[in-house]
Amino acid sequence: MGTYEKMLDPKSPPITLSGVPQGTAKLQITMTDSSSAYNHGSGTVAYKGQTLLPYGTFRYNGPCPDRGTHFYNITVKALDASGSVLASGSASRPFSAK
Repeated sequence: MGTYEKMLDPKSPPITLSGVPQGTAKLQITMTDSSSAYNHGSGTVAYKGQTLLPYGTFRYNGPCPDRGTHFYNITVKALDASGSVLASGSASRPFSAK
């Protein structure tokens, strides 16, 4: 297996949640590489008051920079039962090619 394949972990990283608004029924998570505008995928999970989405909660294409350091942005949207967005938050982290 090449270096590229080793970095493509198909399981999502753990995500700590805080400030989730009242009335949230689902969380929609997306990850993009802001250095190359690549969408790594997304997932939607039921929200039942948890403060952590553990490793592997949803599947996506993991970080895989071809060279240098890329910045990956994870966005979480809080959705009500009808699918309307109540709030959103995001975090960005660097990941370097090996």
